[in-house]
Amino acid sequence: MRLTRRFALLGSAAFATIALPGFRQSHIRHTHGHSPAHALELGVAEAQADEAVAVHGLSTFGALNEPADFPHFSYVNPNAPKGGLLSLQIKNTTGNQAFQTFDTFNIFVTKGAGAAGMESTFDSLMASSSNEPNAMYGLVARSVRISTDRLTYRFQLRPEARFHDGSRLSAHDVAFSLNILKAKGHVAYRALLSEFAGAEAANDDELIVRFTPQRSRDLHLIIAGLPIFSKAYWSTRDFEASTLEAPLGSGPYKLARFDQGRFVEFERVKNYWGAQLPVNVGTNNFDRLRYDYYRERQIGFEAFKSGQTNFNEEFTARLWSTAYDFPAVREGRVKRLELPSGSPVGTQGWIFNLRRPQFKDARIREAIGLAFDFEWTNRNIMYSAYRRLTSYFENSDRKADGAPSAEELALLEPFRGRVPDEVFNTPWVPPSSDGSGSDRALLKRADDLLRTAGCTRDNGKLKLPDGTPLRMEFLDSSGALQPHTEPFQANLKRLGIEATTRLVDDAQYVRRLQDFDFDIVSLAMGGSTTPGDELRIIYGSEAAKTHGSRNLGGVADPAIDALIERIGHAQSREELAIACRALDRVLRAGRYWVPMWYRDKSLIAYWDAFSRPETLPKYGTGAPGTWWWDEAKAKQNNING
Repeated sequence: MRLTRRFALLGSAAFATIALPGFRQSHIRHTHGHSPAHALELGVAEAQADEAVAVHGLSTFGALNEPADFPHFSYVNPNAPKGGLLSLQIKNTTGNQAFQTFDTFNIFVTKGAGAAGMESTFDSLMASSSNEPNAMYGLVARSVRISTDRLTYRFQLRPEARFHDGSRLSAHDVAFSLNILKAKGHVAYRALLSEFAGAEAANDDELIVRFTPQRSRDLHLIIAGLPIFSKAYWSTRDFEASTLEAPLGSGPYKLARFDQGRFVEFERVKNYWGAQLPVNVGTNNFDRLRYDYYRERQIGFEAFKSGQTNFNEEFTARLWSTAYDFPAVREGRVKRLELPSGSPVGTQGWIFNLRRPQFKDARIREAIGLAFDFEWTNRNIMYSAYRRLTSYFENSDRKADGAPSAEELALLEPFRGRVPDEVFNTPWVPPSSDGSGSDRALLKRADDLLRTAGCTRDNGKLKLPDGTPLRMEFLDSSGALQPHTEPFQANLKRLGIEATTRLVDDAQYVRRLQDFDFDIVSLAMGGSTTPGDELRIIYGSEAAKTHGSRNLGGVADPAIDALIERIGHAQSREELAIACRALDRVLRAGRYWVPMWYRDKSLIAYWDAFSRPETLPKYGTGAPGTWWWDEAKAKQNNING
């Protein structure tokens, strides 16, 4: 079981508020294919670049770590026993999944609120390694041949691959899956697959995938990680419809039972065809996988305390510092871990909807951001557990710092006069406050910005240059962020800005996001070691006008589009870092968000019925995907599985 998300391109780390796809792979359209001169930078498969040579894996930069005959990943226990129950609350989403409820088992389309865990019921051509950024190894595909122009990939499939009903999984099924995702899949899939020309089955065992000459650097990795559906199953069903019939899959789990909106439970497929493949050895260790849904985070935490769920990744520093003092913790039956995540820092903040007239002026957006006192919030609400986000590529070599390098300037010069002058100087950083909760100096700076933008006051109420009051509504589906938002809103009120919160149910929340019907929302997105196509979907101009897209803020800037394209066809990690730093400068100069906070550790609590490998993966914690049920511990601690 890959609880780190089997279909990574649509996965999202959950943060209290928004169920949005984030992107682990990098996938951006660009205008030039890779030339043979760059082949050695593109991994083992691309280095061969010869249809006569079949290779066992794909990567973006550099050689693959694992040889063709590798037995398993180094961060798993190949002898991990099978058994027991893993029960948890949904904390990550993919496709159309939501955090608080579900009404469909088809998670790969836009319609409906998808059920948690469904990704574990499907296989893909290849599976990713948590030890390598953007490397994939054979799952349904045993090998692949690549044309020298990298526009045609021929995947050789394993003849033993089977769906859960025992039917053969063939190249015809994979071709159907890829083509229908491009035509009818979730809007994010359709955007990512724009330069995928199509797939066809040469025969049952060979899949031919074709790309346009404008293909992105990593589009082959997207294709290799997509879910595979049964063509026969969907021939009599509407792919775009919501359904409470679990679609036929081929993965390590299948649906066992559910209560709509309350829980969904899966059982391990005992005769799973791919159980002994190197990418699966030491994973999928639990006999049962159960997700419970709770309307409020506190209720979910109480369920964990009582043992109704047995694994919890904690996202609230206050709870981690104060709430884990219940009897089971004191008795040693509940354990806590702080594990280095190994993953890149994601973006997290309040996002302005630039489609709203009150946010058109960057000076007004900056003034609003100055009303958020991070230092006070971190000390008084979050137990000083976090650091302030300042960059879209925080804590990496892709973060802009100081004056632009000559290489960055070469990318930025064409936009001089069309982007703020600060892009060519030290990048913007949100100022530190005095920690009082209402820093007068910062509020004075905010007031100056508002006046410069043409705002006026009437009886203490701030008005925009056209005379309309400056009002803003924080939209959310959970009250978890209210302790952080209320002091922020109090400072906005001191500036004369009317700021309120509207809490709506999960279904309405998702609809309003899809319709861009909000003023400001909180957003957390996972980071990437190799940024790419996800940037186009989140910050690209085309996405800004696409219903249901991930560009919630409505960012639309030709300079940003061009830099994203540059990132998408970077030929080395050095080129990638330079282009990302240039993009970081432009994004930060736009004041498109009020950046929040981050930490580089995962906080994990669990009932002591599990064991785990000694070795952690380089890019993740391994929890709970590489863990297993320990029957001896369970009996000792009187924990049922």
